[in-house]
Amino acid sequence: MRVLVLGGTRFMGHFLVYRLLAAGHGVTLLNRGVTPDAFGDRVARVRCDRAAGDLAQALGNREFDAAVDFTAYTAADGRAAVKALGGGRVGHYVMISTGQVYLVREGCPRPSRERDYDGPLLPEPAGAEDRAAWVYGVNKRGCEDALAAAWKRDRFPVTVLRIPMVNGERDHFRRLDRYVVRMLDGGPLLVPDGGGHPVRHVYSGDVVRAIMKLLLAPSTFGEAYNLCMDETPTLAELLELIASLLGAPARLAPIPSAALRARGIDPVAISPFSDRWMSMLDPAKAKEELGFQHTPLRRWLETVITSLLANPPSEPPDGYEKRAEEIALAAELAGAAGGRAR
Repeated sequence: MRVLVLGGTRFMGHFLVYRLLAAGHGVTLLNRGVTPDAFGDRVARVRCDRAAGDLAQALGNREFDAAVDFTAYTAADGRAAVKALGGGRVGHYVMISTGQVYLVREGCPRPSRERDYDGPLLPEPAGAEDRAAWVYGVNKRGCEDALAAAWKRDRFPVTVLRIPMVNGERDHFRRLDRYVVRMLDGGPLLVPDGGGHPVRHVYSGDVVRAIMKLLLAPSTFGEAYNLCMDETPTLAELLELIASLLGAPARLAPIPSAALRARGIDPVAISPFSDRWMSMLDPAKAKEELGFQHTPLRRWLETVITSLLANPPSEPPDGYEKRAEEIALAAELAGAAGGRAR
């Protein structure tokens, strides 16, 4: 196949390109050229900042059997993709979307199914952090809606994949790493609000395998699918599992988020899995129609942790600069709890 990958150099796209090349497909990367890649002359490259440039002009009259878009975020991005690749210039277009399209819907069930997408949206939040998350979800919905309209109007061959928080090797947000580095330093791990909430994420490798499997499958055109793991541990249970894979005691220290903010510590910076804008999906449709299977939680966690230990980053993750304050705050809480016990 001739496959266009929009993005393709940072996280999941990196692994998708390698799998496409290994399978003998021809790959064209379209991105800004900011992040280096190791693909050499095995791929063709088109430079385009789609936020500021003209996607159709950048692609010209190129035609592709399939396209996988990791960088479509807005309705304008969706319309630009249709303009550039419509009219038979692509056999299948796959958009990577997000579970946040459900979180911005009023009264959306958890876990969310694909049929839960339609409905009135939440009003725009006042706080900056909540507003940014809300805007992201609303913009992704706009992109999905533009592509769905193109399918209904012109039979533009789109498939949408909705994913929750993604973990895996090369995660440039270093979310899992924020927990691992704290467990390895021997200090307590502050868990905002105790970590009693359930989490259901997705392993990046399983998303890549799902993409490879569904390319050029006409039965998926015009459809959306949730991809996520089956297990639903609480955050505390997940952290205990991570600690066990490291051979370390968990040393979890529950703490109110308000107490962290009072000390100038962002709860999500130290514990990204505590973010309230974290979707929970139901993958039943993908399992039934795509044969989607998720790697067992313990197995993929061990794989990702092994990769982290084998290739430790040169710099600590964001938020770790306040680690001494975290440890001091944990000691204060322990002392206060001891005083109450007496």
